[in-house]
Amino acid sequence: MADALLVRVYGRKTELLVDRETELRNFQVLRAHGCAPKLYCAFQNGLCYQFLPGIALGPDHVRDPHIFRLVAREMARVHAIHANGSLPRPILWQKLHKYLSLVKTELSPKVSNASLPRDVPGPEALEQELAWMEETLSQLGSPVVLCHNDLLCKNIIYDRTRERVRFIDYEYTGCNYQAFDIGNHFNEFAGVKEVDYGLYPSKETQLQWLHSYLQAYKELTQGQPGDSQVSQEELETLYVQVNKFSLASHFFWACWGLIQDKYSTIDFNFLRYAKLRFKQYFKMKPVVTALQVPK
Repeated sequence: MADALLVRVYGRKTELLVDRETELRNFQVLRAHGCAPKLYCAFQNGLCYQFLPGIALGPDHVRDPHIFRLVAREMARVHAIHANGSLPRPILWQKLHKYLSLVKTELSPKVSNASLPRDVPGPEALEQELAWMEETLSQLGSPVVLCHNDLLCKNIIYDRTRERVRFIDYEYTGCNYQAFDIGNHFNEFAGVKEVDYGLYPSKETQLQWLHSYLQAYKELTQGQPGDSQVSQEELETLYVQVNKFSLASHFFWACWGLIQDKYSTIDFNFLRYAKLRFKQYFKMKPVVTALQVPK
């Protein structure tokens, strides 16, 4: 295993969903800051890089306070990478508009198929939801930072011997809202193969996680070593932002699932997954809309 390395070959039509040049650039940025493995080479349809020892996390691990504190701190490290320079715009809206236009152009006959209307909203309804999110969420004041954007359990490697976690797979990495990255990760507590939103972290768990995160983020960006104080107001504000942005995460992966359902050769029911994410989006929308950022 000391000589192991990873060769990754891109999936069919994934270039519709992922910008490979950007992925490569972000991989190198993360590597330069000690947040990614060594990259040995890139070729036309894949990458070859260092194998990271450890276990890929499962839904049980991410709820373990010891491990989730490591995850929170590692996410803070990634988010702090560009915190001092001028920041580009978040990629969220551009990506969502792109995915939605793909859903409309590539899948319209399929999506308006008579058997789907109850599960998959029509293109006009999706347009309205996206416009509503863009207006509402972009006003929440969440900082734009370098984000992983796809922090599902299996993309987190826990190395017990070094007591640290590392993130892998940077296909969706890019500048985005801090709260999106965290909200997206919290959604992933529910799992992928067998999705159970009963596993979404409770407010108490979230506040512990966010406290670890904010402490690390402040130390890294404000140069205050040791015990950075995190106020109750900061904590509550981030909690509200994160739970509101978790909606955008449901919407993002639901559109993604519809596109994958058409093209992917992977043995996975992408359509069922897309429907689950849309269902959760509409279920949680009134709940998170009621949350107020502390004045």
